[in-house]
This record gives sequence, C-alpha cells and structure tokens, in this order.
Amino acid sequence: MIALVTGANKGIGYEIAAGLGRLGHRVGVGARDATRRETAVGKLRAAGVDAFEVPLDVTDGQSVTDAAELIERLAGRLDVLVNNAGIPGEMGPGWLQEPTTLDLEVLRTVVDTNVMGVVRVTNAMLPLLRRSASPRIVNVSSSVGSLARQADPDIEVGPIMAAYAPSKSFLNALTLQYARQFAGTNILINAACPGLVATDFTGFHGPRTPAQGAATPIRLATLPDGGPTGSFFEDDGVVPW
Repeated sequence: MIALVTGANKGIGYEIAAGLGRLGHRVGVGARDATRRETAVGKLRAAGVDAFEVPLDVTDGQSVTDAAELIERLAGRLDVLVNNAGIPGEMGPGWLQEPTTLDLEVLRTVVDTNVMGVVRVTNAMLPLLRRSASPRIVNVSSSVGSLARQADPDIEVGPIMAAYAPSKSFLNALTLQYARQFAGTNILINAACPGLVATDFTGFHGPRTPAQGAATPIRLATLPDGGPTGSFFEDDGVVPW
C-alpha cells in the first residue's frame, strides 16, 4: 500500500506517517522544508518504515504537480492520501483572531493552505488514487470547524479564531462535496479531528500527544471496503457538522 501524508515532517503528520508505516504502508513524507523532510524520513527509516521524501508545498500548483509525477515514477499508484498540512494563521494576544480586526491577508493565507491546498493535492493525486483497489482520502480537520459545537454556548470551543475555525468548516463542507461526487465508487473520503494536541501548532498546549492525535486519521485511512464516507470523526465517534 502506498500512502502520501502532507505536512508529515513533524507533529501529527509525522505520527500518521509512522503509524501507516507500521501497518506496512510505503509512505511518502510530503513537506516543504527539505531539511526537516530529510530528517523525518531518516527517523522513519530507522524505525523500520519504508518512507520516501516528497517535496511538496500545497500552496504551489507546480510543486503539487511535481509531487504527483514523483509518486507516479516511484510507485505508480496511490492508495491513501492524508491531507494533513495546515496552518492556524497569525494570531493576536490570547491566541485570538477576532473577525472585527481580522487582516484579510491572514484569512486568504489560511484558506489557501487549509482549503485550496487540499483541493490542489487531492485533484492532482486522483489519477493515482483511481488505480488503487481501495483508495482512501482523509482530510485532517478540527472540532472547531463544527458549526454545531461553535453555536452551542454550553460547549467549550476555545478562543475566537475567525480565520482558522471557518477554514475547517469550509474543509468539512468540501469533504462532503467530494463524497457526493465519489458516491458509487470505491473512494472513501472523510474528515478527522485529532483533538487538542501538544505540538508547535498549538504552542505545545494540549492534553493529547501527536500519536494520540494520529489515531483517528490512521483509522480512516485504513477503513475496509464499504466503510463510512462523507463523515467527520474523532476518537469518540462522529463529530456534528
């Protein structure tokens, strides 16, 4: 089985790559930074994972095209795509992104990575995924993208994040649109919430480890045929839209 994980040089992405590798997947480590990418692949190989480097900037169309061509040459197909790369965007004091003072360039940058980047990568990899007997796509989302939870005053959803949270709502909606188009095919696509994980993304605040955060994406990446599609999951089950 051949997998590509974007943003896999560190944090949750690295642990997703490691987990898939332990299950026997050959894993492409997609990342922008060459040094971090090389280091991650070295660590994975030292742990017995069949890993290879995939230079990949999800905001750059040519980089995405080149990545698909590289996987074509090295593997000839793709069985699993995990769209993990994402950014929170510039934050104000208290980790706030208030809509009334939001810099539109911050919003544009976050959407370009967290939403448009997923479209770029997914569409570029689709010809390779269609060669798989059981293709799986996992979009790493967040419960802060749940409109139901955001609207419930009795649920603690953290600070106002007017760029990041809506980008994940957008990603969830996009996941549904892909699922609708893939209906009747063997492609399963779902969104995964890793929970609040202590990584550099969160300033190392959070009760969960990267390995714990990787558990749901790995499960969705290895669903059996006939498994769920067009859904949003966390460890405890389905997350409301």
